[in-house]
Amino acid sequence: MAVRHRLIEAPVEDVWAVLADGTRYAEWVVGTADSYPREGQWPEIGARITYTVRLGRWSASGTTVVRRSEPPRVLELEADSGPLGTARIAVEVRPWGEHALVVIDEHPLRGPGGTLHNTAVDAVIQLRHRTMLARLADVVENPPRHTRARRAA
Repeated sequence: MAVRHRLIEAPVEDVWAVLADGTRYAEWVVGTADSYPREGQWPEIGARITYTVRLGRWSASGTTVVRRSEPPRVLELEADSGPLGTARIAVEVRPWGEHALVVIDEHPLRGPGGTLHNTAVDAVIQLRHRTMLARLADVVENPPRHTRARRAA
């Protein structure tokens, strides 16, 4: 299992606002070029988003479904990458004083990813999580000016 955490200097509710917007996943999920609602109301259990991964001229789509949602603290997802299989991604947002401690726990479930899962795969996932948590922190801690103005009003 690949587990990583990061302190985000914002309230839990601000982190949850980003997690609860399925259209914003491409802003912080590494490898995702865009995302959009597919069915249900994100982040309710069973809701799905479709995402696109692009590498140069190559692109592929996948879906992510909410398996557990306890706003504003727990969001567990199952990402389906087609031929690569599925992965469980659990995001926990814990209050840490006036800030939020975000913990991500990810592991392959089904398909080749699950079958071939080993410590080398976990090391790669750890690198991905480091970048992903840094991007999430940036999105939460540095919202666009118009969003900050709305919050202050």
